[in-house]
Amino acid sequence: MLIDVEGVDLEPPPPGLSTEFQTLFTSEALQFLSDLCSTFQPEVDKVLKMRTLRKVQLDLTGELPDFRKDTAHIRNDPSWRVSPVPSRLQCRHVDIGDLSPCDTKRLTQGLRSPAQGIQVDFDDGNCPTYYNQIKGIYNVYMAVHNQFDDAPPISQAPVLMLRPRAWNMVEHHMLVKGREVPGPLFDFGLLMFHNAKHLFETESGPFFYLSKVESYLEANLWNRVFVWTEDRLGLPVGSTKATVLIECVLASFEMEEILYELREHSAGLNCGIWDYSASFVNKFGHRPDFLLPDRSKYVNMEKHFLRSYMDLLVQTCHRRGALATGGMAALLLPRDSKSALYKTVVNTVTRLKLLEIKAGVDGFMVYDVNLIEPMQRLFQQHSKSQSQLHQLRAGLTVTPEDLLTMPAGGVTLNGLMYNIAVGVLFIEAWLSGRGHFFYRGQVEDSATAEISRSQVWQWIRHQVKLEDDGRTVSCGMVRSLAQDLVADLRAATHCQTQRYNKRLMTAITMFLEVVKKSDFPEFLTTYLYLDHTFLSSQCLHEERVRDGGHRARL
Repeated sequence: MLIDVEGVDLEPPPPGLSTEFQTLFTSEALQFLSDLCSTFQPEVDKVLKMRTLRKVQLDLTGELPDFRKDTAHIRNDPSWRVSPVPSRLQCRHVDIGDLSPCDTKRLTQGLRSPAQGIQVDFDDGNCPTYYNQIKGIYNVYMAVHNQFDDAPPISQAPVLMLRPRAWNMVEHHMLVKGREVPGPLFDFGLLMFHNAKHLFETESGPFFYLSKVESYLEANLWNRVFVWTEDRLGLPVGSTKATVLIECVLASFEMEEILYELREHSAGLNCGIWDYSASFVNKFGHRPDFLLPDRSKYVNMEKHFLRSYMDLLVQTCHRRGALATGGMAALLLPRDSKSALYKTVVNTVTRLKLLEIKAGVDGFMVYDVNLIEPMQRLFQQHSKSQSQLHQLRAGLTVTPEDLLTMPAGGVTLNGLMYNIAVGVLFIEAWLSGRGHFFYRGQVEDSATAEISRSQVWQWIRHQVKLEDDGRTVSCGMVRSLAQDLVADLRAATHCQTQRYNKRLMTAITMFLEVVKKSDFPEFLTTYLYLDHTFLSSQCLHEERVRDGGHRARL
């Protein structure tokens, strides 16, 4: 039975989710969501238009980003600090990343794990079907209210770092005053309404990750959302804490300002690699000076532009008393712990994470839960305290040139084929209602899909030549290589029926459509979410979920 709230148009529940729907969408919750979205919809519109304006300015003028002059007083004032985080956030050495909350089995296993936290990911690692959003938010409700028999009480489990969708996403299934509501407000509003008080009372939250923030103005908007929500729910100001993911090159020039805007609500900043690298193509991809080389061979956190970004993030956070966290280890451990491959994976993850620890990060994420304890031991060996806030990096200077200079290198056939495979498989995963997938021994999500399709688009656009044989990358070559990869892609997706094969072929077609666009689609997820092929596939996805459920590897 649907609740009638004035101005709200909510679609009926997906098949099989009546109990979850009725639990979440009470009249009080819908009124709260309606008021939240009505209050901040104009502000969301504004920040999205400001993004577009900034991109147009960069394109028309050819200018490059720099540290803002109009906010220099914030950076030059040594006195301000972010508010201290609660005790349960003070040690965040190893979190589980990319945990899609609609996957009940993986969520409960994560709650039983020894991790300090869980990135409950409604964004990069999740496909935002109506089914997945309702199931995922309900699963968080179940975890917070100790309703899972096979999970510890929320006060004893790893803290939940709730990651709503980013500002570019909408929720198709709910309209307020005739408009689809912003996806992040839908997620945030329901999560807060049903869980915030209990999380606060048990000293377990509410804690959030904020995705794809591009400027301090967007951080200011989130801060006002927090203050409004805390007032509405009767929570103390500052009880909500959020870590901002610096996933856009433009945001790297405004990190102090972002912390300043959220100083009562800040849990620090996070640095990653692939969304951040993809943002260079997003903002400057048509410029030859910003040609990003083969990521498989030439792009990693040891490269100067990425190392400078990580160093600046750590310095900025620690100068202001905020935690700085690193990216996620996507590699998966093989089942045979005595195999040579097992040792290779552990050694690779150890080397990359030791680089972050030595840079001063206070924590990072892993996907595979079997990596949690080895990485916790690594942290304990190299950092004797809960955090590395004492590492101020006072002698460090990072210039705009450090942040903007692309690494040297070319393009290989293997790198091109790998990017094509990841891009196609991500679209195939979305068409089947999954936000991540496994390929060649690691987990892939929208971040790796973004960098993959971005690079293919850019290489076609600039007609780069392969290192291997000097051939020019063209749309025709990409189309031919995609066909050559079909057998490998079928094996990766366990494609055994005509329906699955048709979906894979659709994914290839959609990938080719995206990479040959004259104007670069800003976000692959937005492009897919607004596409009829994706929307019409969801009834099949919901049937699959009811029949067999989600499969995920830990």
